[in-house]
Amino acid sequence: MADTQPILKIRDLDISFKTDGGNVKAVRGVDLDLHKGETIAIVGESGSGKSVTTKAVMGILAGNGTINNGTIEYTYADMSPERIAEVQEKYDGVIPEGYLKPEEIKTVDIVQSAPKFIQSQIRGRRIAMVFQDPMTSLDPTMTIGKQVMEAMRFHYNTPKQEAWKKAVRLLELVGITDAEKRMKNYPHQLSGGMRQRVVIAIALSCDPEVLICDEPTTALDVTIQAKILELIKEIQKKKDLSVIYITHDLGVVAKVADYVNVMYAGRIIETGTVNEIFYDPRHPYTWGLLASMPDVDSSDDELYTIPGTPPNMLHEPVGDAFAPRNRFALQIDEKVAPPMFELTPTHKVASWLAAPNAPKVEMPEDLKKRINRKFTVKAVDGIDFHIDEGETYGLVGESGSGKSTTGRSIIRLYDPTDGEITFCGRDISGKMSKDDERFLHTNMQMIFQDPMACLNPREKVMDIIAEGLDIHKLYKTEDERRQKVYDMLELVGLSKEHANRYPHQFSGGQRQRIGIARALVMDPQLIIADEAISALDVSIQAQVVNLMKKIQKEYNTAFLFIAHDLSMVKYISDRIGVMHMGHLVETGTTEEIFRNPIHPYTRSLLSAIPEPNPVVEKERISLSYDQKEAGVDYTKGTRHLVDGDHYVLATDEEFEKWTREAAGQPALA
Repeated sequence: MADTQPILKIRDLDISFKTDGGNVKAVRGVDLDLHKGETIAIVGESGSGKSVTTKAVMGILAGNGTINNGTIEYTYADMSPERIAEVQEKYDGVIPEGYLKPEEIKTVDIVQSAPKFIQSQIRGRRIAMVFQDPMTSLDPTMTIGKQVMEAMRFHYNTPKQEAWKKAVRLLELVGITDAEKRMKNYPHQLSGGMRQRVVIAIALSCDPEVLICDEPTTALDVTIQAKILELIKEIQKKKDLSVIYITHDLGVVAKVADYVNVMYAGRIIETGTVNEIFYDPRHPYTWGLLASMPDVDSSDDELYTIPGTPPNMLHEPVGDAFAPRNRFALQIDEKVAPPMFELTPTHKVASWLAAPNAPKVEMPEDLKKRINRKFTVKAVDGIDFHIDEGETYGLVGESGSGKSTTGRSIIRLYDPTDGEITFCGRDISGKMSKDDERFLHTNMQMIFQDPMACLNPREKVMDIIAEGLDIHKLYKTEDERRQKVYDMLELVGLSKEHANRYPHQFSGGQRQRIGIARALVMDPQLIIADEAISALDVSIQAQVVNLMKKIQKEYNTAFLFIAHDLSMVKYISDRIGVMHMGHLVETGTTEEIFRNPIHPYTRSLLSAIPEPNPVVEKERISLSYDQKEAGVDYTKGTRHLVDGDHYVLATDEEFEKWTREAAGQPALA
């Protein structure tokens, strides 16, 4: 994982529980690292040891639970009350890099720590937990306000009035309206989603560094679940939290996790980045978990299930615990538990199938189909284009043509299924190292269509623009951070006084300028503008496009300009790609495309461009294009050179026919 010191480091953790039938081995030799600002997920069937592992971190194992072996090292800041107050006031509770003095950095082994120390210094104060069922973790006899204030009063002896104000702010932070009124409510007076938000507010009340979420959305409707996950993600960014998710829902994992740890029978049997686990799983148990996910597009009558049942941990299994359920088990699996084999620096698997001398075993085709159908993007098929330094490439087409999918795949919001994406000489289409991810996120930025939807309404413009700087630590002092934001505001035609305002205080055009400033502050080499002007008035469109051209001239920034408005694309673009049904049907310089369109779809688009001339518009006849009626099969076409840099996707017969039509000549008999 990361090269930096983990904030939480678990080594060789072994936990058992005394029962009437004997000792149950719940956790067996678990190793786990969690770094600052990172999200890891622990997944597996019930009884695999997920929750027990994190309860040991919190020091809340049941009375019959015993840690037999291992360490849980937690590294934290131990500051004076005055220093804590300074961090709260100046840095909104987030300790900036380089702020801590060496003597303020403490590492403790939670396993060896006294219960009183864990209660007063760790649990709730520095490591907090969000439990599965909010109704069981909220006291039905206490008001919401008292419960949010409780930990602040206990750990910091916060004055009641100050604690009340902070509790109100926390409820507002987690999206509860009428927070003052809700402070006086009891849990039963709130909906399930609101109760879960309250539990999150309680967990955040002491500004913890680590947040453990134990099945935080299992009992919620899917719409509420999405909101809760997005909420945790937003708070994590703002507070620089490290998060551990415990869940069996791989859909949740795919959305939130950086790294995934798969547990079975008390052991971690596979660990890797979220892409490695989802797209290149190596353990047969992981294959089964992924294949068991329900699929809304599936017509299968039954869901896939892993054969057999987990072992009874009253009797610790000899060899590999998964062997009785594994149709690919080797003879050695019956006798010796496999060690962790390293596949990549981030991807490890405990399976004898990964041993250097093991027989080659691929994932079965039936499982591969079940897994791949869930993660394959079919919106774009075999497109091929390049963008040069300082160039604007316009990507045009109707809604659903695949333009946005292409842009989001380039910036890796979506994972491409096939092909290669090279950015500044680096292949970013497959698995990326931490260094490649950082390079991508600092050198490529995106401007979205709706500026209001992508600006956090609760943050001031200063913090919105500086978000990327904060994430990647691209400044040394607060003064440098502030000056960078002021410079960007001036560049996009706003003033430094705007830095202290909120998004709702601006017009649509001004909000889009803020979005551009947020992208530019990272000094990117490529900006993807996804319908960045379509929601704006025409006068504002012109301002924004002029601004983009000015920035390009001064900074030599390359743009991928995604739009459906060809007139604006013509004005801003050097070259153009025309997309239809996921295929790039025609490409060329702006002059070539507008002067000599060849593909009938391109000609239909150009014929529909309105002109500010009533006489012309009244007489206009737009060309129509229907792929099926025209009998065009994009999969049969190849790239045909028209001239210069101008290409069209066509069969030989189509190319001959379309070029004659474009030239106004009759088709050959």
